Amino acid sequence: MTEPAPRRSTAPRSGDVLLGEDWVSPDPQSDPGQQAGRGRRGIVALNRSPLARKIIIFNLLALVVLVAGVLFLNPFRDSLVLQREQGLVTEARLVADVFEARMPGTGAVNMAAGDGIDVAETLALVDIAPGVEVFVFDTFGTLLVSATGAAGAGDVDTGRSTVITDFLNAVWETVSGVLSSGSEPATQIETEGLARDVYAQARAGETAVNTGRDAEGGAVFAVATPVWRAGEVLGVVAITSAAGEIDRLVRYEREQILQMFVIALLVSIGLSLVLASTIANPLSDLAAAAELGRDRDARKMAPGRVRIPDLTARPDEIGRLSVAMRGMVAALYDRIDANEQFAADVAHEIKNPLASLRSAVGTLRIAKRDDQRERLLEVIDHDVRRLDRLVSDISNASRLDSELVKEEEEEFNLLKTLSNLGEYLGQQAGEKGVDFITDLPPEPIMIRGLEARLAQVFVNLITNAVSFCEDGDAVRVWARRRENRVLVVVEDTGPGIPEQALTKVFKRFYSERPVAQFGDHSGLGLAISKQIVEAHGGVIWAENIRPTHADITSEPLGARFVVGLPV
Repeated sequence: MTEPAPRRSTAPRSGDVLLGEDWVSPDPQSDPGQQAGRGRRGIVALNRSPLARKIIIFNLLALVVLVAGVLFLNPFRDSLVLQREQGLVTEARLVADVFEARMPGTGAVNMAAGDGIDVAETLALVDIAPGVEVFVFDTFGTLLVSATGAAGAGDVDTGRSTVITDFLNAVWETVSGVLSSGSEPATQIETEGLARDVYAQARAGETAVNTGRDAEGGAVFAVATPVWRAGEVLGVVAITSAAGEIDRLVRYEREQILQMFVIALLVSIGLSLVLASTIANPLSDLAAAAELGRDRDARKMAPGRVRIPDLTARPDEIGRLSVAMRGMVAALYDRIDANEQFAADVAHEIKNPLASLRSAVGTLRIAKRDDQRERLLEVIDHDVRRLDRLVSDISNASRLDSELVKEEEEEFNLLKTLSNLGEYLGQQAGEKGVDFITDLPPEPIMIRGLEARLAQVFVNLITNAVSFCEDGDAVRVWARRRENRVLVVVEDTGPGIPEQALTKVFKRFYSERPVAQFGDHSGLGLAISKQIVEAHGGVIWAENIRPTHADITSEPLGARFVVGLPV
C-alpha cells in the first residue's frame, strides 16, 4: 500500500492561515486591519451592523406587542368594575338593612313624614366610604336625604405615578383616543340623576345597577335597593360611587404594568446587545477577513495570505462557519500551491522534448549524409508526438478538477462496466500475446459515481499493466465486495515495480519504464487515476506480488494495483 507522501516542513510565515487566532483575544499575528476594527467598534456597532439592529428591533417588537395587547384587552378594568359593582350592591343592602332595623315592629311608618323613623338621623349613623354618595327616596320618588362620605387621613391615594409612566399613559390615551374616535361620546349625567335612573327598578322590589359618566367624564356606578317592612316597599336607598374612582384604580394598575414594561424594555435592550455582540461581531470579523482578502487580490497589494478568525471553540453555527471558511481558505491555498507546482512540472516536462528538438534541428542543418538526416527526422517526429501526447494529457489533467465537480453522479453497475472494458481491452492484450483474465462475481455491485471517470481509471490501470507485459504474460482483473466497500484489483505477471518507486508511481510526470518505451507515456495516467478515485471517496495503491512468506528482497512475480470504492 502506498505510504503517504511526506509533508513539507516549512517555517510559519506571516501570510499563512492562522490556526490559533482567537476572536475575543486576537493573536499577535492577526491582521492589523482586523485588530483596529475590533478596537473601534466596542461591544457592537449598531450603525454598521444591520443584523444587530434587526435582533434588537425584533426582540423589542415582541415585547411591545405583548404589553400593547395587555393594555388593549384591559382585563384588570373588567375585574375592578365587577368587584366595585358587587361591593356597592352589598353596601346598599347594608344601608337598607340599617333602615329596616330602625323601623318599629308595629304601627304605621312614613319615611317622608318622619313617622316611625328619622331618616336623616338614621343615615347619619351609617359610615359612608370616602367619595360615595347615598340617596334615600320615598315611594313617590322624592329625595328625602342624601349624604357624601368624607375622605380620611388614612385613605390610600390611588393617583400615584411617575414621569415615565405619565408620559407613556399620555401616549396610550392619545392612541386610544384616535382608535376610538368613531365611537359615540359618553352621556354626562349628575350623580343624583344616575341614582334616579335605577330608582324605578328598586321601587318595584329589585336591586338595580347602572353605570354613567359625571361632568368630567369619570365612570360612576349607581346601585339602588328597596327598603322593606312587612313585605311592603317603604323607600329606596341608592348609592353612587366616587367619580372616576375606577379610572384612577385602572390608571394605577396600568402604571404598574408600564413600569414593568420600561424595566423589561431596558433588560431586553441589554440582552439584545449582548446577543448581537456574540453573533454580529464574529460574523463581521469573518466578513472583514474575506473582504480583506478580496481587496488584496484585486489590488495586488499586501501579498500575505487571508487570516480567518478561529472560532472553532464555539459550539454553534458560527463556529461551524469559521471551521468551514478556514477549511475553504486552506483548501484554496493548497490548490494554488498545487497549481503552481503543476505549472512548474509542466514547464520542466516540456523543456526536455523542446531541448531535444532544438538539438535535432540544429544538427540537421549541418548533417551531410542522408542516413543522418533520416535519423534526425525520426528524433524530431518522436519528440513532436511526445509533445502532442504531453499537451493532450496536461489539458485533460487541468480540466479534471472542474469536470469532477460539474458532472452529476449516477448509480451504475460496476461489474457491467468492468465486463465491457474487459471485452475491448482483452482484444488489445491478445494482439500483444498477453492473456487477459477476468474474475467477477455473478451478483451486480451497484455504486454511485461518475461511470465514465471510473472507467478511465480502470482503462489506465489495465493498459498500464499490458504495457509492462510481454508475450506469454497475463493480466488478471477481479473484484470482490467487502462489507461497505468494493475492491477492484488489476494484476500482471510483468517485471513488477521497484521498491523505491512504489511511493512515486502516483506522482505527476513520474514514469518508471524501459528505455524502449521512453517518451511514449506522459506519466500522468496514474496521477489522474488517483485523483478520480479519491474524488469518489476511495483509495488506490500499488504493491508487488510475491509468494506467501517470501523474502521482501526477492524478485516480484508481478505488480498489483488495488482500487477501493465505497458502496
